[in-house]
Amino acid sequence: MSVRGQGDTSWPRPGKCRVISVANQKGGVGKTTSTVNLAASLAMHGNRVLVVDLDPQGNASTALGMERDADSRSIYHCLVEDEEIRDLAHAVPDIDNLWCVPATIDLAGAEIELVSLVARESRLKRAFSAYDSSELDYILIDCPPSLGLLTVNAMVACEEVLIPIQCEYYALEGLGQLLRNVELVKSHLNPAMEISTILLTMYDGRTRLASQVADEVRGHFGDLVLKTLVPRSVRVSEAPSYGQSVMTYDPGSTGAVSYMEAAREIAHRAKMGAGNRS
Repeated sequence: MSVRGQGDTSWPRPGKCRVISVANQKGGVGKTTSTVNLAASLAMHGNRVLVVDLDPQGNASTALGMERDADSRSIYHCLVEDEEIRDLAHAVPDIDNLWCVPATIDLAGAEIELVSLVARESRLKRAFSAYDSSELDYILIDCPPSLGLLTVNAMVACEEVLIPIQCEYYALEGLGQLLRNVELVKSHLNPAMEISTILLTMYDGRTRLASQVADEVRGHFGDLVLKTLVPRSVRVSEAPSYGQSVMTYDPGSTGAVSYMEAAREIAHRAKMGAGNRS
């Protein structure tokens, strides 16, 4: 992965496991793509990473080469049947230090089934509490494009929220509602949660609009916005059809280099008091 002179093989590891939800109720902004490629980049540089696919579409599971047939055990069995995360996590092919808890279509009905359960908003947090997170450096949760119970579970279970925002006209539409929901969860269910990172995706440098959106987001969120912009990339779109992240599919592509730089920024940010391990 020594791409374009970026030859450092290990990045700082946080003092404790960082649990990050990748959330935006707007679809098509690059949540799953960002989750998968950031996770792969971190794992390739010495961090131990678990991806939890909380989206019933299961696209993150597909991109990480997970088996998803009718008999597969998935995050559904953790949320609804109290199965342990450890028993559901599978090693990702071709990438050391990376594991995935897959999602299957069963998850589509989980929101309805969760309604009748005790502490329905905290099911995922309880599962994480039973897991020895000292074995991990990062847990990345890929949220569905909605603000339902699955996303609430992710926000209750995490300490950090990463919001991907695409550099297009409708970028900020609906973002206010997401921010309000984050504040509601923070005030009522999880005071430790913070929005720690904003990632600008689908950037097209040929258009003035993309630059205007990027400037507007930076003006509103300041230092929360990563310096790295993720461009539109055919390779990034192609990779999941081969059951891979773009980091292994085409590590020299502009999309792979951008996600690696974004992951480097995340690794070097001392957010939420996460110190570095030696």
